[in-house]
Amino acid sequence: MKKRITWVDITKGFLMILVVIGHYPGELEFPLAKYIYWFHMPAFFILSGLFFKPVLEKKDIKLTVYKRFMQLIFPYLFFLTSITLVRYGMEISSGNLDIQWYLNDLWTIAVGGRFIRGAYGVFWFVTTLFFTYLLFMWLTTYFSRMKQFIILGLFYVLAHFESIIAMDVISGKPSEAAQSIPMIWNIDVALMAIVYFAIGYYFKELWMDVSKRLLGTAVFVSATAVLLENFNIIEYRLSMKFLRYDHILLDLVIPISFTIVLIGCFQLLAERLSLNWLQKIENHSLTIMYLHIFADIILNDYFTYGLIGYTMIGLFIPIMVSILIKKWIPYGTILLGGFSIKKKRTPISM
Repeated sequence: MKKRITWVDITKGFLMILVVIGHYPGELEFPLAKYIYWFHMPAFFILSGLFFKPVLEKKDIKLTVYKRFMQLIFPYLFFLTSITLVRYGMEISSGNLDIQWYLNDLWTIAVGGRFIRGAYGVFWFVTTLFFTYLLFMWLTTYFSRMKQFIILGLFYVLAHFESIIAMDVISGKPSEAAQSIPMIWNIDVALMAIVYFAIGYYFKELWMDVSKRLLGTAVFVSATAVLLENFNIIEYRLSMKFLRYDHILLDLVIPISFTIVLIGCFQLLAERLSLNWLQKIENHSLTIMYLHIFADIILNDYFTYGLIGYTMIGLFIPIMVSILIKKWIPYGTILLGGFSIKKKRTPISM
């Protein structure tokens, strides 16, 4: 079991680095960001589904929902509030005393999801993951396996139908087109996310031990997709946040094949190398996710740096903040998603 945890941790740590790189505000010479977006968010949902545990008794649903709320939404609200207070302090110090501006900003922050940008650019993921978990819990609790597959298929088709409305009917820039469809906290993205989540759960044995044959096939498929895209035979984009799902088949094939390559490679590396530094990044991944963009927003007025500097700032400053929160703030671990429910001990009768 230790080996499995190791490769999961280092895979998540690497994915978090890709998240930071993917938000680099400058131009990348190699179209790296495009390929990162092909798979990094689906990979997170797949890995989340991998460790999903069905609720065996309906009486446990309320407790499970409470646990996930404390692990996901409570830290979300903490970081949302903290960043907002710092932002408003900066705005006031710069002379912005427009009450209407603050009211409009607070409304946008409350709606969340794809409507909040800048420092809040990745906040949509946590709310989507929370509702994806609830939706999948409902699915596995109340429906047979066959009905689960049918419902998931309907969700997948519905997600693509919504994407067609946003990208083709409304059209225009994907971020603006997606915002034309009102939805709080990007709950509608759960229609797509739950499919990746389910793939992680249903094919657990496959993910836990990626065979060399499967890895080789996935490398071939991934490389072929990159070549076809470079030769303009296909034009593929994926943006879960902004409802951009370009192809009903490739939206499964490409993210899954890239994720298999990633997981398969890190399973092999975990057997041969110690990648503790990636595990440490994963240990602070929640803080990195929430603060890497904001760290750049604060520092880029004072320093000039490229991709490497941006990545280092986006990793190390949140890690330091994470350490300080755990050390100096009461219940800091809970603020960082470390909430757990203590199991009641049953006394042993003599």
